[in-house]
Amino acid sequence: MVEISKNLTTIAIDGPAVSGKSSVGKAVASSLGYKFLDTGLMYRAATWNTVQLDIDVSDHNAVVSATRAMQIAITAGSEHENSIVVNGEDVTQHLHAVTVDASVSAISAINGVREIMVSQQRSLASNGCIVIVGRDIGTFVVPDAKLKIYLTATAQTRAIRRYQDFCAAGLDVKFEEILQSMEQRDLADSSRENSPLRPAYDAEVVDTNDMTMYQVVDRIIELFKVKV
Repeated sequence: MVEISKNLTTIAIDGPAVSGKSSVGKAVASSLGYKFLDTGLMYRAATWNTVQLDIDVSDHNAVVSATRAMQIAITAGSEHENSIVVNGEDVTQHLHAVTVDASVSAISAINGVREIMVSQQRSLASNGCIVIVGRDIGTFVVPDAKLKIYLTATAQTRAIRRYQDFCAAGLDVKFEEILQSMEQRDLADSSRENSPLRPAYDAEVVDTNDMTMYQVVDRIIELFKVKV
């Protein structure tokens, strides 16, 4: 385990969908003995809650009200996996359902939802020694993080990764549809009015196109040591 500096308490990792944020973030947190938070799961939890309540995604006021009333608890289990409990029910296994995938971008773009989520994320980060992954962590959630990482890869590379994951899980999917969905998600994330996806001005950009997950983790640990 890497020796931890008391002054380096937060590591922010941002990047587009399937850039490896979660896998890399968990491995970095494990190596450093840090806590881990995947903020994307929080937005998925808000989306799952909206779907369960049969709320029209276009009814922003209703979505925000439901999100504000939602009781969410986040715990770090084995291997730094986050478990998400909504209103007393563990919904972790439901957060990548097709119905959630279809609406999470739209709900994540609602200002009121983002305000609620960001407030909770900052509270969770306030105790320090944590790796936080998402799409606006270094630019907005914790802009004072001592180490900011932006993982990137082409849409083609990321679509191949997702396609391979689905195939390994025995799912019948079409690569072209995955790529199209990836490109649409990138456009939605980068063009939204509130906290668009982009690297922080002082982020270390890591191009993962030709890197394994372990190489990316090693690179971040190297950057961490420089900051200590």
